[in-house]
This record gives sequence, structure tokens and C-alpha cells, in this order.
Amino acid sequence: MSESAKIAVVGAGVVGLAIAHRLASGGHEVVVIDPEPPGSGASYGNAGTVADYAVQPVGTPDVLRNLPSLLFDRNSPLAIRKAALPTLAPWLLRFARQSLPGAARRNAQALATLLSDAAPRWQALAADIGAAEILQDRGCLYWYRTDRALSAAESDLRFRQACGVTVERLTPAELAALEPGLPVDGGGAAFFPNALFMTDPGRMVGELAKATAARGASFLTTRVAGLRRTSGGVRLSGPGLDVTVRHAVIAAGAHSRALAWQAGDRIPLDTERGYHLEWNMDRSPVTRPVCPTDRGFYMCPMAGRLRVAGTVELGGLKAPPSPHRKARLLEGAREIFPNLPPPDRDWMGFRPSIPDSLPVIGPSREGDDVLFAFGHGHIGLTLAPITAAMIEGWIHGNTPAEGADAVRADRF
Repeated sequence: MSESAKIAVVGAGVVGLAIAHRLASGGHEVVVIDPEPPGSGASYGNAGTVADYAVQPVGTPDVLRNLPSLLFDRNSPLAIRKAALPTLAPWLLRFARQSLPGAARRNAQALATLLSDAAPRWQALAADIGAAEILQDRGCLYWYRTDRALSAAESDLRFRQACGVTVERLTPAELAALEPGLPVDGGGAAFFPNALFMTDPGRMVGELAKATAARGASFLTTRVAGLRRTSGGVRLSGPGLDVTVRHAVIAAGAHSRALAWQAGDRIPLDTERGYHLEWNMDRSPVTRPVCPTDRGFYMCPMAGRLRVAGTVELGGLKAPPSPHRKARLLEGAREIFPNLPPPDRDWMGFRPSIPDSLPVIGPSREGDDVLFAFGHGHIGLTLAPITAAMIEGWIHGNTPAEGADAVRADRF
């Protein structure tokens, strides 16, 4: 094993695997290191959307105006665990600044650049790994259940269109024709026809892991606890681990902050806790992802099951799952589909969240021997292929891709 020539990718989620697959396909010697099996976390439990429309950052002027009520209302789609507030305070201050009009507009424009070719990149990757049938071209719906909600959303929809997003407005009759299983009564919908959908994101990540191994990458099941630059390269250590590599790519999602700090960068990374419930069923009541916007979750027709996924809870990595957040998902799902039985399973996972809603992609301050690829928030699945291309560019010393300056670590 020529350790000095290796590239280590720390993290076996969809972002880390996309990077490892691209690098291994290009002839690099790659090792992927993660204490859990590939795709065990948020890469498995998400809503499965390749969301070209997700140009709005989490922090906007509207969110800032409503932040106190959003954070402290236990029934809000955005909530905070009160015990975590002292730790979260610095992050929340940054989030508030990034929610001001000028910053929010800049962040949205940067997101639009990153997202502009997300769908074709995923189509190419899925075809390359033999998983094209998992990726569906059905679009995605934002469902506004009242006329008032639809009217209030108009400025947001116009803004998305100005950012290059294709949006089709649907009347109640058009929505009912597209999704006859929905109890439509007034309001309407925004249809994003270019969005893609994975009927099984866990299976997609599994296929990506297999393809990455087939291209020659190796996998180590352990935790990277230490990162140190040496004369011979970057030394990574942990339980049963001591390896020196030429490049270390930190793609450990919500667990990336400590390693970034050891590399010399203090990144304002914190954790959103996401939830989902699932019901086994042969036929889902919806045929594409549908987001009832007042509830803040997605109803997703996964293979053999309905998944209801979403809401945001700021609460760190250590607290147990919140029964209240699960109860809110169940209540919302039954408000729409009253005959749903108890769910067959539930899940909670961690999203890596940055105050400006932009990921951190590129070299550490002290050199490109350590590269960052984390902090994608709600769009890690969507941005995995473009993140992989950007990391490959940095490793090869190419001119950074368009939008790279907005996601560099030194912006903080």
C-alpha cells in the first residue's frame, strides 16, 4: 500500500462516496473511512429529491422576522431544543446576520449557481453506476392548501424563477388531476418539473458504494479521531487506524467540525436533526414528492412504502430523538390521510448546517492537502456530484468551478 499516494475520504455518506467514486474512476488510490456502513445516516433517511429548486437559503428576512416564534414554538417546522440554546447561540447570531436581505440574496444566488446542473449530473452518475431506474423524472410539488398561502408564496416563486428555476403554477383542478390522491380544496401548487426523485435513496447510495469499490477504492470501518500534518503527508488516526495520505477529504457531514478544527479552520457547523416516518404500502397516495408547505415536510412515494420526512430541529448530536417531533409528523400526515395506521418505522438523523446555508467545499486555510466537503444542509444528496467534481478539480490543481469562491472555508 503506497500510503503517501493515497487520498483518504473521511465519510461514507452520499457526498463522500460521490467524491471517492469520481477520484477512483480517475485512477486515484482512494480509501474511504467511516465508523458506520456506507450511507447509514442522512444519506439514507432524506426525502430523496434532487432539488434544483432549493435556491432559497434557510435564513431569509421572513424567517428572521419570525425567528423567535419559529424557534420556541414546539409545533413549528423549525424548532430548537432549549437545552442546546447556550451552545447554539453563536451559530444563531451568525444565522441571523445571514438572514438579512443582502446576505440572503447573495446566498440564494450562490445556491442557484451550485444547483444549476444538479439533475443532469445525477442522471449521468446514476447511469454510470447502473442505478438509473432508481432515479425518477416526475418533478416535485409545493402544495399551498389555502388561497392565502398561495398568494403569500408568489414573491418566493418569482424569486426562484429569477434564479433560473422552472416553476409551473397549478390550479386546484390541475393539482387534483396530477395527484388524485390528495384532498385538494382550494389553494394550488407550484410544480418543479425539472426536479428528480429517488425511489430509494438508501439503495442508490448502496449502489454508489458498490461501484466505488469496483473502481478500486478500499473501505475502512473506523472513526477518524485525529488529523495532523506531517512532513510525509496528512496523518489520520483513530481506533485501529494510523495512516498517512497525500490528501485528506473531510466529508463527514455533521461530524466534520472537529476534524476541520484540527486542520486549522474554525467552521460554524452545527446540527439539524431530521426525522421521518414510513408506512409499508404497495401503492402510495402520492406519485411524486409533495410538500404541504404549512407543515414543512415531504410526502415521498418510496419503493414499497410512503415516507413522510422533514422538519428542522436544532439540537446537537447527543440528545435522543424527540417523541414530539415524530408526533408532529404523524399528526400532519394523518391530517392529510386520516386512515393511515401507526407507522411501520421511524428514523432520526443529522444534517450538517452552516448559517449561510452554503456548504464548505475546497481547501483548508493551511493548504490543499486537507480538503473540505461538508455542511450541505438539506441539499447534500442534490449536490453530491458537483461537490465531487469540485474536489477533483482542487486535487488536480484546475481552475475552481463557477461558484467555488462562495463555498470556500476562508469565507468565515
